[in-house]
Amino acid sequence: MIRRFETPPETGRRYRRRPGVYAILLRGSEMLLTHQEAPAPEFQLPGGGVDPGEHPLPALHREVYEETGWTMRLARRLGAFRRFTYMPEYDLWAEKLCTVYLARPVARLGPPSEAGHTAVWADPEAALSILANEGDRHFLGRVLRGGAI
Repeated sequence: MIRRFETPPETGRRYRRRPGVYAILLRGSEMLLTHQEAPAPEFQLPGGGVDPGEHPLPALHREVYEETGWTMRLARRLGAFRRFTYMPEYDLWAEKLCTVYLARPVARLGPPSEAGHTAVWADPEAALSILANEGDRHFLGRVLRGGAI
């Protein structure tokens, strides 16, 4: 059973399953986040949806680059969680199946290529209070408590 965070599904509402991949990107005493302007300004773990026919790991590399402008080196899979949410950019009620990985940023190739995203370096402990998503905070907390990197 995959743990659910935040709002439970609404009875009678149809949700479309949307797989996604996200990275906790640690380098020394900092971590790389993305700040997304819309639909609401918020700090997030870089990542996003896996396109139909796409393998999750190439999707993660693509999403990290699009949202931060950085390449990354994968360390390991940490786990997964579910969220039930409305995605206004797609006019979609989604069951987001979020798989979280631990990785290291390697090289900055340029600014984020995805509009509305800004790469932000943060102290990992401070990130626990600014990440918008409860599932993201859960996995970051596990990494920080367990010394996973």
